[in-house]
Amino acid sequence: MASRALRVLTLAYRDNPESVDNGSQERDLVLCGLVGMIDPPREEVAVAVARCRQAGIRPVMITGDHPATALAIARELGIADADAPEVLTGQEVDQMSQVELQQRVARVSVYARATEAHKLRVVQAWKSRGQIVAMTGDGVNDAPAVKAADIGIAMGLTGTDVTKDASDMVLMDDNFASVVNAVEEGRGIFDNIQKFVHFLLSCNAGEVLFMFFCRFDRLAGSFAADPAVVDQPDY
Repeated sequence: MASRALRVLTLAYRDNPESVDNGSQERDLVLCGLVGMIDPPREEVAVAVARCRQAGIRPVMITGDHPATALAIARELGIADADAPEVLTGQEVDQMSQVELQQRVARVSVYARATEAHKLRVVQAWKSRGQIVAMTGDGVNDAPAVKAADIGIAMGLTGTDVTKDASDMVLMDDNFASVVNAVEEGRGIFDNIQKFVHFLLSCNAGEVLFMFFCRFDRLAGSFAADPAVVDQPDY
């Protein structure tokens, strides 16, 4: 069930729950069964992830879900490669030094059973490799990683005030596709600025060179003047 991107819950009961204290209520339970729930991603997310890859942006998933569930969702969205997927759990991250995580972070696209400390370490590992990192989050536990990222992005609808205050920008629709659209718009503006600067330089270069050579020709003519014309004493 987890490999089909379902979140699995176990249901059980006790015969005499009132006869035990709070510390032993999860012992000697009678299993009822398993329940699989799915929280499907939005339809536009897969398209947005594909656009990210085409634009040279590497999407990475950090979640608290089970590794099998996280990997199934990552494959569905195109975040994880089907041929050579690699998933790191929070427990495995705890066993690594920051240098080891920095060396391995480029090969990992999915982090499962992650806490706020793991998210922060992943962001710092990417930044130590010289990469520009953007981090999205909505809960209080996301605030440290959002603050540490180069571009912190908070959710405007479901995000907490702490995360919004720690972020650089807030998504009003909580949609990952809006991030991709913003990147596309920003790159378009940057390209237009570059084209405008190149246009100005190419148009004004002729005028600058014309004025420079006119000045140079005038100086050269004054140096080449007849020496007899130069002012001399009367004696």
